[in-house]
Parts: sequence; C-alpha cells; structure tokens
Amino acid sequence: MKHVTLALIGAGDRGFAYGKYALDHPDEVRFVAVAEPVAVRRDRFAAAQGIAAENRFADWRDLLERPPLADAVIVATPDRLHVPPAVAALEAGYDVLLEKPMANTLPECVALVHAAQRTGRSLQVCHVLRYSDFFNQVYRIVQSGRLGELVTVEHRENVAYYHMAHSFVRGNWRRQDESSPMILAKCCHDLDLLTWIVGERFTRLSSVGSLRHFRANSAPHPDVPPRCTDGCPVEAECPFSAPGIYLERRPWRSIAQGVDRVPYYDFSMERGWPVSVLAHGDMRPEAIRHALETGPYGRCVYHCDNDVVDHQVVSMQTESGTSVTLTMHGHSHEEGRTLRLDGTRATLEGRFNHSQNVIMVHDHLAGRTETVYPLGTHIVHGGGDAGLMQAFVQGLREGIRSPLTSAEAALDSHLLAFAAEQARLDGTVIDVAAYRAAALGGPGA
Repeated sequence: MKHVTLALIGAGDRGFAYGKYALDHPDEVRFVAVAEPVAVRRDRFAAAQGIAAENRFADWRDLLERPPLADAVIVATPDRLHVPPAVAALEAGYDVLLEKPMANTLPECVALVHAAQRTGRSLQVCHVLRYSDFFNQVYRIVQSGRLGELVTVEHRENVAYYHMAHSFVRGNWRRQDESSPMILAKCCHDLDLLTWIVGERFTRLSSVGSLRHFRANSAPHPDVPPRCTDGCPVEAECPFSAPGIYLERRPWRSIAQGVDRVPYYDFSMERGWPVSVLAHGDMRPEAIRHALETGPYGRCVYHCDNDVVDHQVVSMQTESGTSVTLTMHGHSHEEGRTLRLDGTRATLEGRFNHSQNVIMVHDHLAGRTETVYPLGTHIVHGGGDAGLMQAFVQGLREGIRSPLTSAEAALDSHLLAFAAEQARLDGTVIDVAAYRAAALGGPGA
C-alpha cells in the first residue's frame, strides 16, 4: 500500500503531537519537510523525523514555492496564521490537515471552505475528539435510539484553573483581537461534538458570560506586583503562581496522586505541556526561571492584558425541540468534560477527565445502570490525536476523503461559536438559519 509523505507548517506543540504518529508508524507515513520560523523548534522536529537539511524552511512560502514535496501538508501555525498557508497549500495541489480553529473570523472560515471547493483538494480540520473512543461510544449510544427521543443535553467544558491561566490569561489566546473568542478557541471541539452527536441543526441560540475574575480589582493583595517573580507577598498562597505551576508543578503533582499512569505529563520536567511552551522546549530549570522573569508566562494573572471571558453558557434548541446547553469555564479543579443527555427512555451521564473516563446509561424501564469504560483518557484527547492521523493517512493512502472532519462539517461548529459570541455581546437570541444564510450567502446555505 502507498507510503504517505507529509510536510509540516508550524512545529510547535501541536505539530509535534501529529509528528509522533509518524514516529510510531514509520511503515505508513513520514515527514519529509518542515517550515517553522523558530530555529530550535524547526531543527528539533527535523532531527526527530530525519528531514533533510534542504527541506527545512524558516518560511512556509519557501516550502510551497517548490514543486510538491509531499502528498499532503499539516498546518499547525498559531490560529491567526492559519488561512494564508492553508489556502496556498491547497492552491499548490496539496491536501491539507488544518489545526482547529480553522480561522479567527467567520468570513475566513467560509473562505477556507470555498478554497477547498475551488481547488478540488481535501481540507480536514483537527476535531480530534470525534476520533476518541469516549465520544464515539456516546455517539453510537445516541444514534442507536437507546435513549429514546433526546429531551435535554447538558455539556460542560471544565477548563482547569492552571490551563485557564496559562492559555487564556497569560498565553496566546488571552486577547480576542490577537486570537478569537474563547468560545471558539476552546469550544469549537464541543460545538462540533454536539452537532455530530445530536445529529440535528440548531434553530435558536442565546448566550451569557463575562470575564469575572482575572482582573486587577480581583487581586488578593494591594501590593501584588506585575510578575510572580517580583516578590509577590501572596505568591506561596496563590493557585495561579507562575513558579508554582511551571517550576514546582503543583497542579501535576496533585493529579499524579490519584492517577497511576499519566502519559502526557512528565513529572521529572524533562518534557510536557505547558512547561514546554515557555522556552521553546528548553526544560532546564534555569531556562524556565528566565522565561518567567522576562516572558509572558511569568506575569501576575491580575495584571495581564487579557480580555476573553472566563465563563460562558450557550443555550440552543434543535429542529425537533431538544434543549442543549454548553457551559465553559476556567475555574475547574481538574481538566475535562462532563455531560448528561436525558431521553424519553434512558439517561446518559459521562465524565471525560484526568481521573475518570466513564459513561453510565440509566435505563428508565429496566431500572438498571450500565457502566462503560471507554479506552483512553482526557489526556492527549482520549486517543483522538492518533485516531485523526490514522484516518487522514489512510484516506491519503486509499484516495478516500472522509467527511467526518471536513472543512464543510467543521464550519457548523465555528458558525455556532461566532453566533454565541454575538448573542453574548448583544444580549439577543440568534436565528441560526438566518445567521448561516447571511454568512454563506443565501437562504439555502
């Protein structure tokens, strides 16, 4: 069977996550080119994948100006830099796997779909949770009719306090003008899952939320300095302490106490998100300390320039009348998703997080509960990263384009996220069909 070759644009953490699949499956796929502006990241990825020196590029334009070097391109650049390389790769004749979210604005998302249609190439979006065993089990249970008619769906995206501080207060997704609304950046996964699992389009949508805590007036002491390393009087007592999170790794030690095996985190600090982000993968304590003293991740969470929400609730109704709520917040004790689906014949409850990966189905007639333990855990997306890569590579090998995570399918979740943000800001109820028609250009869109 055909051996697939790939080029990577953007060798950050997500690029490395997809690169791992090639290292684990060298008989199926290999990376033959990489474009990454940060030299240490570029060289580290190239060395791991055995990429020749002439196929290492600082600028993706140089890669795409060459005759095609691979069967497909993976675009894992920062969110705001997705569209130009993705469109250029499609126009250069490559099939593309694009990290989520597709883009930071709805018109850009639509433009990506149109680019794939115009070029006739495959554009897949990294909605990896569709490939996790957990959400596949939920999908199959719902689609089997076992729950009866769905009446209510409650889905929670529980962002751990340290993740909120890292990504959405200090990090790359802290400001809407530099990234996107948090409901898109964090929850396009969740809106995609709800669209897929429920199996209907939504008709109405409303939303509330705000930035409640991570502001100057919430600081626990009047003398809190701009940086955690500047002699903060309450640093030892603050759960958001940068030295506590990145040097002492307090949250991960807490997780490790209740988990036998946590493959994504290395408590020896040799590898692992989020520490790997601070100094371009340099995991030495002195490098991390320097990054905290000079870079964005050492800032006090009460003195950052963040403006995205730290909690938001989206309420939706389907064509058949099912009520669906999505709650996102950044103040959880652990990272993960919880859900409850109530049907006319049974109730499904699920927990997908560090400590528990379980689905319970409570049958109304029999009065019994079946408990299912899906494979994988919340960590590394419950096996979804590998599942997505397997499907993408298999599709390239067999010439089959899967609709499961196509740009057309992904557009639904992105559209809902932008609608939710408009509803939150305007205090309105959105007619989803009209919103869709306005975005795509026509009542039948």
